[in-house]
Amino acid sequence: MSGTKGYIGGAELLQVVEAVAREKGLEREDIFAAMEDAFQKIGCTRYGQSHDIRASVDRKTGEVTLSRWMTVVETVEDPYRETNLEEAQQRDSNAKIGSTFSEELPFFELGRGEAQIAWPAIIHHIREAERAKQYEDFKDRIGEVVSGVVKRAEFNSVTLDLGHSDAMIRRDQLLPREVFHVSDRIRAYIVDVRREERGPQVFLSRTHSQFMARLFAQEVPEVYEHIIEIKAVARDPGSRAKMAVHTRDPNIDPIGACVGVRGSRVQAVVQELQGEKVDIIPWSEDQATFIVNALAPAEVARVVLDEETHHVEVVVPDDQLSLAIGRRGQNVRLASQLTGWAIDLQTESDDSEKRKESYKQRSEVFITALDCDEMIAHLLVSEGFDSPEDLALTPVEEIATLEGLDSGTAEELKNRAQEYVEKKMQEVENRLTELGVAPELMRLEGLALDMLMTLAEEHAVKTLDDLGDFSKDELMEALSAYEFRPEEAETVIMAARAHWFQDAADGA
Repeated sequence: MSGTKGYIGGAELLQVVEAVAREKGLEREDIFAAMEDAFQKIGCTRYGQSHDIRASVDRKTGEVTLSRWMTVVETVEDPYRETNLEEAQQRDSNAKIGSTFSEELPFFELGRGEAQIAWPAIIHHIREAERAKQYEDFKDRIGEVVSGVVKRAEFNSVTLDLGHSDAMIRRDQLLPREVFHVSDRIRAYIVDVRREERGPQVFLSRTHSQFMARLFAQEVPEVYEHIIEIKAVARDPGSRAKMAVHTRDPNIDPIGACVGVRGSRVQAVVQELQGEKVDIIPWSEDQATFIVNALAPAEVARVVLDEETHHVEVVVPDDQLSLAIGRRGQNVRLASQLTGWAIDLQTESDDSEKRKESYKQRSEVFITALDCDEMIAHLLVSEGFDSPEDLALTPVEEIATLEGLDSGTAEELKNRAQEYVEKKMQEVENRLTELGVAPELMRLEGLALDMLMTLAEEHAVKTLDDLGDFSKDELMEALSAYEFRPEEAETVIMAARAHWFQDAADGA
């Protein structure tokens, strides 16, 4: 068949396969599959689309074989693809119902029409193979830095040629005021690889925080070898960045290693990032210390962490506030991103005024609730009592240890605190009853009376069913003014829904 006029086969076909595979960077098997699909389409066109025509190319000789396949059935419904047992056994004595067999078809000269059918089929298969290879090549490379040549530079994106694949950097993933031209070579970070109708798309970024981390890994051998670990990175792309580093080797200075001799290493990264200033700080397992380091170059006087809300109150000297905030809030914003904590800044004078006001307010509450003088109220606040409820729950013996109090005064203060709390609770219970809150809801464990008051007045929650309709997030939002943890919200909601399951069981 290889000698048929107009037909490429044998050694010549093998040469074509080798050339295309080498040029496109594909496997030879992908090209053979494209050829077989094309020859199959030609065979169907010549012998009829109703037949099950298949083509195969010998991987060693390049010879092409066309064959028609038939299925052996009891009752023939499709004479083009099916045959009965009697006819099948004339060709193959071992044929049986359900088996398939093939018969080779003569090849033919390829004319202009066949070529017009074959070429698009081959091109389609090669493109599909290229797309599959591109996706396989890049799907596991997310997080790497690649280098490419600018192929197209448009207003909203830049397309890079990475060799056998293209990649795109959207405008918002380029540094501000960064302009590239065709043939420029640039580096970027692979953020995503997606399958799309037009083929696999490789998306790059020069603003991603890990792009800077990977650049340091290329410039600093200790980072590349994981002797120094980059714990966190926060960037204001093109302007400023903060990077936290750490090492377990006491003989290595992680900051000095990243900076390099006369700043050579950090400057190499800064140049790649178009002059973006980089602050390198030591990471600490102690969160308060880490936050203090992250706010450098500002000095910090005091740090108060709230683990539940992940907020931190940072007090700085009055003359350090502007430095801690930074230009347009940049320093505190980057510190917050780096540490993962929401940072609230205030000066020492503001903090002092706030503490005085809080001290005064708590003292007034004790004076009113316990009917005591200012001296005792100030003493209780100074010793850390926040409310009469705290005092009511404290043993008399512990209260009596406070300076200036004897056991009799301590017992009297505790009794007055308990009376105040009971009176307050009774008032709340009366108000809940007026609002129509069901007794079983008031008895539900996990919700304090003031929480029930908030739910009843602001969210019309008056029954177990009303509460059971809440999601965990909705209940957390409704009780955002209280220290209410997610696991507590979930427990309360499940307790409110418990009777639903009991009712269903009784009904069954």
